[in-house]
Amino acid sequence: MLLPDYWLQRPAITLDATTQQHFDELYQQFTEQPQQNPLSYTLSAPKWQFLCYLAEHYQLALHGSGNPSIEEFEPRQPLDLTDFGNQKAVYAAVDGIWAMFFAIVDRDNYPMSVSNACIRIMNEENPIPYYFFSISRNLLPQKPWREGTVYILPSASFTAQPPMYLENVEIRTAQLASFTPVAPLARIVVKPEDFPFLGQIRGHDDARLGDYAKAMQTGAPLPD
Repeated sequence: MLLPDYWLQRPAITLDATTQQHFDELYQQFTEQPQQNPLSYTLSAPKWQFLCYLAEHYQLALHGSGNPSIEEFEPRQPLDLTDFGNQKAVYAAVDGIWAMFFAIVDRDNYPMSVSNACIRIMNEENPIPYYFFSISRNLLPQKPWREGTVYILPSASFTAQPPMYLENVEIRTAQLASFTPVAPLARIVVKPEDFPFLGQIRGHDDARLGDYAKAMQTGAPLPD
């Protein structure tokens, strides 16, 4: 299945044995004892690779935020254009890059709308993630980025968003929802420069947000 060119393909991840061992050691730190302070990350591998490894190798959930001191996440009612995303819940992702987007986009100091997604096309031999990231067009020149936090959460209470189908092809999104409170296992500080698609975040017309969502769901070109 050929996706429109506005979808961004995740860069390849090739972990050597030493890097994987270090990732596993960090994982052991917070599974043996939940961490109150941010993880000390001094590895040369990008943080997004570590977070993606946690989500995929250990089936952990990830939540990005500008608040560095959340002790427990409570279900909240969001404003979302999809049925799954419009429930009172704690939302998280099974993807490190997607969670980082919410950590580094400063929606507290720059009121904006966002349009974003992370999908896998399941008929591919080795499904890899594709992403879409967009913020209100008028704010894009201001570079409204911030230092943020990605929270690492246990996934036991989370439910995955049901797959959708396009031309009989199964497409899965990385979104999860928990309808009960969730306490984080650990957190990691991320900066805008840690986000691998910082220069590829798009701008959109707020008044046409629904048109953007429809285009992404149907594989159509984006509105002008």
